[in-house]
Amino acid sequence: MPSFDEVLKEAGEFGRFQKRVFFLLCQTGVTFSFLFASVVFLGQVPDNYWCRIPGAAELSERCGWTLEEERNFTVQPLLPVNSSSGGQCKRLDVLWDAATSCATPLAHRLDGRVGSLPLTTCQDSWVYHQPHSSIVSEYNLVCGHAWMLDLSQAILNLGFLTGAFTLGYAADRYGRILIYLLSCLGVGICGIIVAFAPNFTLFLIFRFLQGVFGKGTWMTCYVIVTEIVGSDQRIVGIVIQIFFTLGIMILPGIAYLSPTWQGIQLAISLPNFLFLLYYWVVPESPRWLLTRKKGEKALEIMHNIAKHNGKYLSPHYSEITVSNTEVSNPSFLDLVRTPRMRRNTLILMYAWFTSALIYQGLVMRLGIVGGNLYLDFFISGAVELPAALIILVTIDRIGRRLPFAIGNIVAGIACLITAFLPEDIPWFKTTVATLGRLGITIAFEIVYLVNSELYPTTLRNFGVSLCSSLCDLGGIIAPFLLFRLAAVWLELPLIIFSILAAVCGILVLLLPETKGISLPETVEDVEQLSGRYGNCGKKRKHQDSNSYI
Repeated sequence: MPSFDEVLKEAGEFGRFQKRVFFLLCQTGVTFSFLFASVVFLGQVPDNYWCRIPGAAELSERCGWTLEEERNFTVQPLLPVNSSSGGQCKRLDVLWDAATSCATPLAHRLDGRVGSLPLTTCQDSWVYHQPHSSIVSEYNLVCGHAWMLDLSQAILNLGFLTGAFTLGYAADRYGRILIYLLSCLGVGICGIIVAFAPNFTLFLIFRFLQGVFGKGTWMTCYVIVTEIVGSDQRIVGIVIQIFFTLGIMILPGIAYLSPTWQGIQLAISLPNFLFLLYYWVVPESPRWLLTRKKGEKALEIMHNIAKHNGKYLSPHYSEITVSNTEVSNPSFLDLVRTPRMRRNTLILMYAWFTSALIYQGLVMRLGIVGGNLYLDFFISGAVELPAALIILVTIDRIGRRLPFAIGNIVAGIACLITAFLPEDIPWFKTTVATLGRLGITIAFEIVYLVNSELYPTTLRNFGVSLCSSLCDLGGIIAPFLLFRLAAVWLELPLIIFSILAAVCGILVLLLPETKGISLPETVEDVEQLSGRYGNCGKKRKHQDSNSYI
């Protein structure tokens, strides 16, 4: 009986059929990036907002004031508008009545002493001045409730983490394409509910569920693509990342054209319904079918792939075998039981955590630094495109370890320099910050590849899934770290990012170089990896990484 890889080679490892499926599934990277970074535009904090004093609305109507006149008469004389002074978070503890003058409403209350009236914390009745509405103005996420904006992004990442485990398991049990389609349906439905959520609690619940299903679409599309191509086609994993970057570049255009946050939310959610059409054009993974003892269906799909690729599959094939050397019930102890496995696991977990925290932190930082948010966000996305090119050019020439380390160190140095650059040279500050974004993008994309190459076949899927879960943990922490530290000093998060990235750049140099080395099959093979080529230094033939799980 031929193996699946032998049949795939005869049917075409990356022919017309795989290219079509690959292109279609890559669109998932675009919509997933919308969900991943949308908080920057959904949660724009208004530059100008103030608290309306009880009774001021009636007084304003009686006096015929505009909103600006109402603010000037009832708020401006006592409260500075600079947010750092706290003026936007408090109001006068008074109640306007019929005796209040329209010309000088505060005159009879001041008694000649400015600031003599008591102040109180504003609980509601906020008035916002902003060109585009946001969830901040919708749910009053300002002042004492500002941390809830951080929570909204943390909840999304918690959904990603939950989806990685629950839908990852479901995809292994019930099929890749079924879970992919259900996840697309879930993202679309939850996205619509989020857009019309009547309160913040309901918003959080369905944003969490949208994160769960969003991670399901991203994981399963990745798996389907890598399972229907030959093992030498590692480029597919990098190209999918390019589509993620294209989504980052498209998102500011959507936000600019949508005057409301609900419009943005619908625009990034509704395209997921189009992916349901893939039911008729994207088949189930034949590799998965074989693991579920459905060889006839797998063989039928392989014949269809060969037909579309202009290949001929021998009619004598009646059964296909697939190697299955996975540990039945792997645990974390299997990843740390031996010295080199333990070192690799701990470094990779830290690398995933650091890459996600810094990447997401730099993305969200664009929403609080001022400037032209839409243009800056587009430029920061465009700078990610060279990252994929750099990786493709370097990983098979100089290896993985050096670009991995340099990406982190460049990100760390750029964040540190950006933090201390003066504001009067914004173009230079933006340029240096952009280099940091490029560096962390390179590191983030390489960790996908390196992670799969440093685990034996018996533990590869489990090891990649466990280590990459630290990515979502970093995403949960990122908004709190960014927004709360930025409230102390705007550049303080960059100092933290620089330290984390520099440490990561040093640690990854301790990982073995995997360029030109066959994939380890057992834990013993991993233990023998050392130096540049190690004791397992035979060149790869057709054993390159076949999983970006």
